[in-house]
Amino acid sequence: MEEAGGSPALSRNCEQARNSTSRISSTPGADTRGKDSVRVSSLYPFSAVVGHDDLRLALLLTSVHPGIGGVLVRGEKGTAKSTVVRALAALLPPVDVVPGCRFACDPERDDPTCPDGPHRPDGDVLTRPASLVELPVGATEDRLIGSLDLERALTEGVRAYQPGLLAAAHRGVLYVDEVNLLHDHLVDLLLDAAAMGRAHVEREGVSVSHAAQFLLVGTMNPEEGELRPQLLDRFGLTVHVTAAREVDTRTEVIRRRLAYEADQTGFAARYADADAQLAAQIAKARAALPDIALSEVELRRIAAVCAAFDVDGMRADLVVARTAIAHAAWRGAAEVSEQDVEVAVRLALPHRRRRDPFDEPGITEEQLEQAMDQAKQQAEEQPEPPDDDGPDGGERPETQERQQQSNSDGPQGTRDEAKAPTAPDQGFRARLLQVPGLGEGAPGKRSKSTADGGRVVRPAAHQGRGLHLVGTLAAAAPAQRARGRSGPGLVLKRDDLRLAVREGMESNLVLFVVDASGSMAARQRMSAVSGAVLSLLRDAYQRRDKVGLITFRAEEAHVALPPTSSVDAAVARLRRMSTGGRTPLAAGLLKAQKVLAAERMRDPKRRPLLVLVTDARATVGVGGDPVQDGLRAASLLQADGVASVVVDCENGPIRLGLAADVATALGGAVLRLEQLDADSISGAVRAVRAA
Repeated sequence: MEEAGGSPALSRNCEQARNSTSRISSTPGADTRGKDSVRVSSLYPFSAVVGHDDLRLALLLTSVHPGIGGVLVRGEKGTAKSTVVRALAALLPPVDVVPGCRFACDPERDDPTCPDGPHRPDGDVLTRPASLVELPVGATEDRLIGSLDLERALTEGVRAYQPGLLAAAHRGVLYVDEVNLLHDHLVDLLLDAAAMGRAHVEREGVSVSHAAQFLLVGTMNPEEGELRPQLLDRFGLTVHVTAAREVDTRTEVIRRRLAYEADQTGFAARYADADAQLAAQIAKARAALPDIALSEVELRRIAAVCAAFDVDGMRADLVVARTAIAHAAWRGAAEVSEQDVEVAVRLALPHRRRRDPFDEPGITEEQLEQAMDQAKQQAEEQPEPPDDDGPDGGERPETQERQQQSNSDGPQGTRDEAKAPTAPDQGFRARLLQVPGLGEGAPGKRSKSTADGGRVVRPAAHQGRGLHLVGTLAAAAPAQRARGRSGPGLVLKRDDLRLAVREGMESNLVLFVVDASGSMAARQRMSAVSGAVLSLLRDAYQRRDKVGLITFRAEEAHVALPPTSSVDAAVARLRRMSTGGRTPLAAGLLKAQKVLAAERMRDPKRRPLLVLVTDARATVGVGGDPVQDGLRAASLLQADGVASVVVDCENGPIRLGLAADVATALGGAVLRLEQLDADSISGAVRAVRAA
């Protein structure tokens, strides 16, 4: 990872890491004698991190203005993402809290709805460091938002709320490492809380609302799968980090890391002064924030540049405005300038250009320069007076025309479509293909599941997973008098125990086996086939599946992509797929059997779904008749219990129907290529029938 130094304007502070799975930390030995003091830690200092100027600036601006909405850090492994983020909390000013309040209420701004309130207005005040809370990938909903207090329920018989990590992160930092691997419903919950500044809990007979204002930071490795565009948009800023390729920079990283390992305390002390300056600068910028002026010209500039990039909704405009204000406060200016807007655009818009799951996020320097030039012209124009509207009270026709032209053109490159000829029609929406039965795999959105992460639907005496607390208490309550209960607590018996019956959805391993032979390409079917598979890959992305890609042509089958969570990689391989040659169908199916067997050993709970895309006109066997060899290979997959669907790509006036025979041997369904479009058939969902 890159550690040490950086530019003087972006010096940093002390590391505050703890290596537990979920952690709530305030630096030991913290100096809280003054608001501008910095906590000294023996862990790696933030100011010792080399480079990553955009990342450090994004974190600082979000610290100055939490309303920006958090930072998403994307980057390859080993680039100090976690090191930088964990160190951030040590830079934040200490917070005054009400002693004993589990929700870190500010004594000067008492929250009348605090579950631990009301608090005395003249009560004691406790000053402590800002908290750093880490949300592990395997966290449950109970751990995030809180749940029924089990101890009080059993000892006192009352329904009391036990706060979760959102409450612990209030007025501090909530850090989610590998946020792209976090369950989608948990990401939705924490992003909702971050946007509203409050967490609302309605579950298990508990109804609670509490403040949850925190600096949200997520890190992720894109190789392990992307966040959905809808979730990307909820993060205020995003930064992509990579390891430096310059020898001098990498040398300095090694030098400082070795020095830190040799003397942690002494190494941290060398950067304490720079850290203290940054901590003071954050506090000063926060205090100046309300007085920063945002002129009409800069407001129009912000609106114009967001329109130029054709971003959805108004969240981008608001985030750019807040970031520009924070940057002006950070550099000590009294009002927002074009420089502040450009910095804000660079940090706030790249991930919002990602409309399709397979669009690459990012903005080039050329695109940014052109958008800012367009915005400058519109920012300096005088706004139309209200009485110049059209006859119906709306915009004048020429205004609408200019707006439509701006949206359609945009800065150079912002509307470019993927250059691959395999892109499907925009109206094509892949139908749902499911694995039959009930699985226990990782949470997702494809097949039915009874996994622990499912939604609790009811208590039951003899089936389910885990204790259903409310159901157990409800079953035991009527019998308490008869059991002679005379004091606090409940008298429980084995017959009172109720289990939680859960229903949910799982993700699957979707293995695509694609016929790339000449019999497909010669009739120019490959473009349509690739487009259909691309739509299925988009569907797999949205349902959080793992995917793999096998192609077969000429004399053999090739694993183009081993099973992975990065659907983007499958798209890239599909677009580079070679075609032509003979049709070794049996080789493709045998290769699929081998890949699935290895994956079953690696991840036994994830059920596979085989999607075979072919016209099944086999011309190469494994020692016998090519067609019969293909059917025998298919029967081996059926014997392994692999759920399958065959996409029949045969066309023309003479059709042999060989794909249907292969589907029968696989024990799966057969669909025509055009039937993959869910909108083309009434009753769009068809499950793959059981083997």
